[in-house]
Amino acid sequence: MAKMSLDDLRNLRDSKKNDLRKRDTEGKKIHVVVGMGTCGIAAGAKQTLDAFINGLDENKLVDSVDVRQTGCMGMCHSEPSVEVIAPGMPTVIYGNVDAAVAGEIIKKHIIGRELLDGRILDRPAADIF
Repeated sequence: MAKMSLDDLRNLRDSKKNDLRKRDTEGKKIHVVVGMGTCGIAAGAKQTLDAFINGLDENKLVDSVDVRQTGCMGMCHSEPSVEVIAPGMPTVIYGNVDAAVAGEIIKKHIIGRELLDGRILDRPAADIF
């Protein structure tokens, strides 16, 4: 393995700190939950997750939006599926979310505060109780 300079080590440290900041949930009021069950992964959920992480980074929303993974959401027919929880808005689950749709969700739902009606699959069961 090649030796690392002090600057290389500092850059690596800063990069890892930034990665950890993205995963921190404290103080974040908006949550994006990507279904990463077997069916979701097979349908491209990893690319969807990456699109959300990169899109939030590009829009400087890393400190206000939390991106999480979960197991199967039970909607295999519409994977990848994504749940978005934002204050003052109904919690919704979007289906067939690829990288392009992830960008739409960031711009319209998270930033613009409007729902993407054509993509909504369901409201979570928690709304029923």
